[in-house]
Amino acid sequence: MRRGPCGSSEIRTETPQGLMDVKRRTLATGSALRLTAPAVAAGFAAALTLASPALSETLESALAKAYGGNPQLNASRALTRVRDEDVAIAVSGYRPTAAVNVQAGVTQQGGNLAGTNIDQLLKPASAGLVVNQTLFNGFQTDNNTRRAESGVYGQRETLRFTEMSVLFSAVQAYMNVLSDTATLELRRNNVEVLEEQLRQTRDRFNVGEVTRTDVAQAEARLAGARADVSAAESALRTSIGIYRQNVGVEPRQLAPGRPLDRYVPANLDQAISVGLREHPQVLSAFHAVDAAEAQVKVFEGTLYPTLSVQGQVQQAYDQQIANTSGYAASILGRLTIPLYQGGQEYAQIRQAKETVGQRRIEAEQVRDQVRAQIVDFWGRLEAAKARVIASQAQVQANEVALNGVREEARVGQRTTLDVLNAQQELLNARVNLITAQRDRVIFSYGVVQAIGRLTVRFTAVPVAAYSPKTHFDQVKDLWFGIRTPDGR
Repeated sequence: MRRGPCGSSEIRTETPQGLMDVKRRTLATGSALRLTAPAVAAGFAAALTLASPALSETLESALAKAYGGNPQLNASRALTRVRDEDVAIAVSGYRPTAAVNVQAGVTQQGGNLAGTNIDQLLKPASAGLVVNQTLFNGFQTDNNTRRAESGVYGQRETLRFTEMSVLFSAVQAYMNVLSDTATLELRRNNVEVLEEQLRQTRDRFNVGEVTRTDVAQAEARLAGARADVSAAESALRTSIGIYRQNVGVEPRQLAPGRPLDRYVPANLDQAISVGLREHPQVLSAFHAVDAAEAQVKVFEGTLYPTLSVQGQVQQAYDQQIANTSGYAASILGRLTIPLYQGGQEYAQIRQAKETVGQRRIEAEQVRDQVRAQIVDFWGRLEAAKARVIASQAQVQANEVALNGVREEARVGQRTTLDVLNAQQELLNARVNLITAQRDRVIFSYGVVQAIGRLTVRFTAVPVAAYSPKTHFDQVKDLWFGIRTPDGR
């Protein structure tokens, strides 16, 4: 943590080989053992708002890396492309089918026919072209296409939800690295302060000003502080690992993160209204209802007549007599009227209708879940804002209290334990401020995610947005071809 102008500070993280190397600065100044606390107390708050160095990794650039390379997000994009082909499969029902039939062989014929001995070697062969075109199938192709399109739209919303989840996880990982770095530095500084405290206490014990109990209390507090440093280092390493998992690279020179307040609605009612209207899970649930309704129509179509036409051309050789040939051409219309097929179609229709009811109930359930999530994150954001203000006041009050306790301890009105307790309370207040500032940023992104707008479209992520419509347009009308549009 580097002290900045006006008592501010800036958190820097440098992580060669994946390990956070945090520069330490002692807070002890002279024999008076004074913490340069005002700068560190406001440190994380200032670190979230100061301009970042030119070579620093910003929160936006980290989100761009996560958006472009996160495996979960890329897998969801691939699944979206898979669903695009469902429409091409359904649309194929409108098109004709064509097949070439070729057969060839050898036949030996022998015998007596009307007093004539027959002994001939035939080489029968034939080649033909058969073309089938469905003219009417109870609107099954129409409804299959509509069902496939609803599936595509639903998967696009699922992709958008995955995008929001990945970006939010990256925000959490980024801010956790920052806050854990600041916490670790505070813990290390606290150890340095307590080491100086212990040295002074031992000096005073040697001249008879304090007792062995005071020395033991200082030693115990120092041992606890060293244990806290070890725990903070472990937490930071964990945060670095999670950052690597979500962003795809090691965290290096992380710049301050800022709340996403410009996209947070003005009030809770407006947030709920936006969320119920735009959240991808809500929209995906309603697309699932549409797909289920289309499936009912597909099954109902099996009760309708089917009308098709078939054209056939065939050339044959040596079918009955050697060295002969012939051809045939035909066009046939076929009408099939189903009467009764065991009741399977009726059961499928009833089953599909029940599925529609299930999907509608699930859609309402999703709406309730989204509403609850918005309320939850809204409350957390408001609480984080209040905690920032309260924590800042707590830090300031504890600084005054610590200075007073130290002065009183010099004249014998306070014990060493009183000084140690005051220092611990100040340290806890600073850690609470760091946590509150981290939550302030994370929960602002959380509210934007809860209303369905934490995407590159609404955030300042410097990356080209992925468009699922591009692949859909490339494949929906393809009549043939086995190579995907990306060249595979």
